[in-house]
Amino acid sequence: MTETAVLWFRRDLRLIDSHAMYALEQWLQEDDSRKWIAFFHIEEKRIEDPCPHHDYFFQNLEAFSNECKEKNIRLYIKVGEIGQVFESLGKEKEISAVFFNEDEVPHAVKRDEKARKGLSNAVFYPFKDAHFHASDEVLKKDESYYEVFTPYYRNWFKKQKDKPFQIDIDFLISRQINKAFTDKEGRDSLINYNKKAETKWEKVQEQDALDRLDAFADDPVEYYEKERDILAEDGTSRLSAYLKTGRISVRTIYQALLPKLEEDDKGAGTFLSELAWRDFYNMIHVSHPDLKNKELKEAYQSLNWENNKSNLNKWKNAETGYPVVDACMIQLNETGWMHNRGRMITASFLVKDFLEDWREGEQYFGRRLIDYDPSSNAGGWQWAASTGSDAVPYFRVFSPIRQSQRFDEKGEFIKKYLPVLKDVPERFIHEPWKMSEEEQEKASCIIGKDYPEPAVDHSIQRKRAIAMFKGEDE
Repeated sequence: MTETAVLWFRRDLRLIDSHAMYALEQWLQEDDSRKWIAFFHIEEKRIEDPCPHHDYFFQNLEAFSNECKEKNIRLYIKVGEIGQVFESLGKEKEISAVFFNEDEVPHAVKRDEKARKGLSNAVFYPFKDAHFHASDEVLKKDESYYEVFTPYYRNWFKKQKDKPFQIDIDFLISRQINKAFTDKEGRDSLINYNKKAETKWEKVQEQDALDRLDAFADDPVEYYEKERDILAEDGTSRLSAYLKTGRISVRTIYQALLPKLEEDDKGAGTFLSELAWRDFYNMIHVSHPDLKNKELKEAYQSLNWENNKSNLNKWKNAETGYPVVDACMIQLNETGWMHNRGRMITASFLVKDFLEDWREGEQYFGRRLIDYDPSSNAGGWQWAASTGSDAVPYFRVFSPIRQSQRFDEKGEFIKKYLPVLKDVPERFIHEPWKMSEEEQEKASCIIGKDYPEPAVDHSIQRKRAIAMFKGEDE
């Protein structure tokens, strides 16, 4: 009897350097009669809930499906409840094995359990792929999880890093089964969803990810340490969205940076530490399954958040009256991406100036960011809120004015996203409300009319935030 395997794609939309694909190839080589099928499952709740994050992912998925087709690989797409979908796969075709790249976050683990129950006669083979190290690979001497990044990173750095997996795509193509399943409903759902998307994303091909890596590794990475925090500079890698969708792997990135790492290049080393944060937050999420919903620090699980919908909406709609905060939020709302420094500034402002629940911000970012990663996003928000693992101390409250002065000194970033402030003199760009009436008229920017007044007084809110964390608020 011919054995058939399913290669289940998830957050790994690529045809090179895939751990699961490599393992499938080895499995096929063990027996000439074995065959395989490429498969993707769409959760109904994702496709019924349009947002920029979903738009971007599904446009990448459609592009990936087309790339498979160009290689004469048929990617079958099914939509529905995961257990029922896998059960139907077993009825349409006898399947003996399922190869997939593992996702350790709680939601994904529950999904995989349902898939196993739906296809109970098959053997499921999970493989580490999205991260350098799985959650249980970098542990303390007593085999417990780390809670602080620096000692974690020291241990992480010493661990051997996998090389890219070399895959014989022609061999895989020769061993696939064509016309195995019916998938019209799933394919139509994907195409129809993408037709309705508000934003049509460019550069969603696998080659685009590789091109971006080449551009980053060839030059900007050398300046990464110095320029990554400057809001107006293109000093970040812009690889995060490609990592999120799996258009590129961490192994491929590491391989490209290896020459600079071996030369002890500070920029490359700093960027590598940023990739280590992805592993760290993945581990934190595994060890704290409620990371997205519950403060890790017990002392802060009953904070008296304002729950002021008006201020929350001002934050979302870039109407706080603080230029750097509003510019960053416009960048997010218009592009689906935000500079990492901007993420810290806007998160701190929501939590410690508006005193709003960090979960509101985490959820908003989860819908708007094209590079949204549940572990890194929740970990980052808990860091900014001083409630998480290795978080910023509660008494360290970012000043939006000082952050603006440090990381957008001349206001170039602000003026790019807030053209209403384009004629505001440089000395006022961080605090436009300090302009006189005459200066406001000259800059064609009347505060309270053309651009909002500050929604809150930072100096007052800073004291209120500290009091709230100390349990001294009224």
